[in-house]
Amino acid sequence: MIVRLLMQHATVIMSGTKIAQEMSSSRSEVWRLIQQLRGLGVDVAGHPATGYQLRSVPDLLLPEILRPLLRGTIFDSHLHHYYKIVSTNTAAMMAAAEGAAHGSVFLAEEQTGGRGRGANSWQSPRSTGVYCSIVLRPMVPPSDVLPLSLAAGLAVQSAIQQVDSRVQPDLKWPNDVLIEGKKVCGILTEMNAEATRVRYIVVGIGINVNQASFPKDLPAISLRLATGSEWSRVEVVAALLKSLDREYRQLLEEPEARQSILRRFTENSSWVFGKKVRIEENGSAFEGTTEGLDSRGFLQVRTGHGIQIVLSGTVREK
Repeated sequence: MIVRLLMQHATVIMSGTKIAQEMSSSRSEVWRLIQQLRGLGVDVAGHPATGYQLRSVPDLLLPEILRPLLRGTIFDSHLHHYYKIVSTNTAAMMAAAEGAAHGSVFLAEEQTGGRGRGANSWQSPRSTGVYCSIVLRPMVPPSDVLPLSLAAGLAVQSAIQQVDSRVQPDLKWPNDVLIEGKKVCGILTEMNAEATRVRYIVVGIGINVNQASFPKDLPAISLRLATGSEWSRVEVVAALLKSLDREYRQLLEEPEARQSILRRFTENSSWVFGKKVRIEENGSAFEGTTEGLDSRGFLQVRTGHGIQIVLSGTVREK
């Protein structure tokens, strides 16, 4: 609310009293919010005695900034933003269970308990990455959810290349996007379903955007580290949601979309064919060479005992 007011009056200095009146709040609360925004790196000039002015549009993932960029997509009406949250996926799953609308998007500047697949955590430092979860309610059977997850990877890859075509992201089955062999994005898809139909799906997407470093034992990279320059997170999210909107519409509306997703994922991944891998699944492990996706989107691995289908689990390069 306070950022929207400052953006709407960007050419003038707004008094604390005026902001408080517009927000039905107090001047002391306005001062607290201004200090919070400054703590997030937003350049707000002024102080209580003289009033406030926004010096530049902040790179915060705010609905009022994103909504105009997403008009015409399924995501432009239900954008939810948090400065700090435990996990956007947890929030989205809870909201979906309570009836959150199809196309609801949950965005956070910081997560204190970001989740990856299995028991993995996702590092979520403040205002450096994209932490985004999306509620979808497709009228499809549970067996069609994997292609949707693969489509999310294609959407991330497309969004990154729309912003900077020099970057060459690689897709690792089923849910990682890599640059230079290091993880730049993880996708966590969670589902609530009956035997024959999906009630709702939450697609969680975490993208490392402007992190300057990672722990040495973490094989991760950010878009900033890959290119040497800062990226606009607003631009990345807008490109991501527009790409995902296109992929999702095609999946539901076009009969050949599922085959197209599997073909394009294969074409844009160095992992799907000819990669020597170790598969860790349900407490056991085996090794082999990847041999494409089956018709449902599951990974095929050739071992000494023939082809094995990987339904889930962790894929590591051997």
